[in-house]
Amino acid sequence: MGRGRAKAKQVKVARQLKYSTGNTDLDRLKDELGVSDSGEDSYDELAEKYADYADDYGTEPRKDGTSG
Repeated sequence: MGRGRAKAKQVKVARQLKYSTGNTDLDRLKDELGVSDSGEDSYDELAEKYADYADDYGTEPRKDGTSG
């Protein structure tokens, strides 16, 4: 019997999330996640960084039938 208030609160929170205006502070979120603004790695830098993995794993098919 005492579930009415809890359910009403859940419905209220769900409506707030659904209809919120999206006032997300993206700069604060980046700070919390530790993302730097120093620029993203270029494709060449990423390819060089992970080239060892390509050598180790190659392009031969996996046992499950997918390539990898």
